[in-house]
Amino acid sequence: MTELTLPIIGIMKSPYKEKFGIPRQPNLVNVESYIEMQPPYNDLLAFEGIEAFSHLWLVWQFHDNKHQEKTQFRPQVRPPRLGGNKRIGVFATRSMYRPAPIGLSVVKLNRVEKIGKSVRVYVTGSDLLDGTPIVDIKPYIQYSDAVVDAQSGYAQEEPERKQVIWSEDAVIQRDMLIKNGKLSAQIIDELEQVLSLDPRPAYQDDEDRVYGMKFADVDVKFVSRKCNILIGKLD
Repeated sequence: MTELTLPIIGIMKSPYKEKFGIPRQPNLVNVESYIEMQPPYNDLLAFEGIEAFSHLWLVWQFHDNKHQEKTQFRPQVRPPRLGGNKRIGVFATRSMYRPAPIGLSVVKLNRVEKIGKSVRVYVTGSDLLDGTPIVDIKPYIQYSDAVVDAQSGYAQEEPERKQVIWSEDAVIQRDMLIKNGKLSAQIIDELEQVLSLDPRPAYQDDEDRVYGMKFADVDVKFVSRKCNILIGKLD
C-alpha cells in the first residue's frame, strides 16, 4: 500500500478567510472557531466524555495549496521563521508543502453544541483557514503530550509581538461598524492579537508598504513600522 484515504469528519469555520494573517502556530491567538461535523460523524454519542479534556488535537488537511505539484517531492523548503531565504529539510519544518498535506494542531476545547441536526465543536487557539477539512479529533493528554524540556530548533522561542495602533480614520470606521452591528468587541480583540504577531513575510521590511488581509467579515489595511502595527483602514 502506497497511499491512504481518510474521511473528512468536519469542516473548520474560522475568521481566517485567507492564508495571509493566520498565525504560524496554534495557540498564539485566542481566536474562537468551530468545527461543523459532517454526517455520520455529527452524533453527540461520539463526543461523550470529551468535556473531561481541556484541549484537543486536530488532524487536518492543507487543502488550499494552489501551487503544490502532486507528483513532485520537495525535500527542502524555506521556513518563514528563518526569513524565507534559508533552505532546510521539509521534515524539519511544519511547512504546508510536504508529501502528505496533513497538519496537526492542539487547541482548547470550549464546548460541543447540537443545533438542530448540526453538531459543532467550539475551540480556541486554532491556526486553521476557514473551510479546512478535519480528518480526526483526539484528546490532548498532559502527562505524555507535554515535554517540558523539549528542544524546538529554530522555533524555541515564541515570536515577538508588536503594539497595534489604530489611525483616526480606522477608529471612525471601527466604531461605525460596531454601531451597525457588523463588528463585535471580540472580533476587534482577536484582530489585534493576529496583527500583533506581524503577519508579513519575514523577508519584507518595507515600512511604507501597505498590506491587506481579510479577517472575519472585514478587510484590513495596515503598515508595520519598527515595534508598531498601524491599522490605516477597516472596511
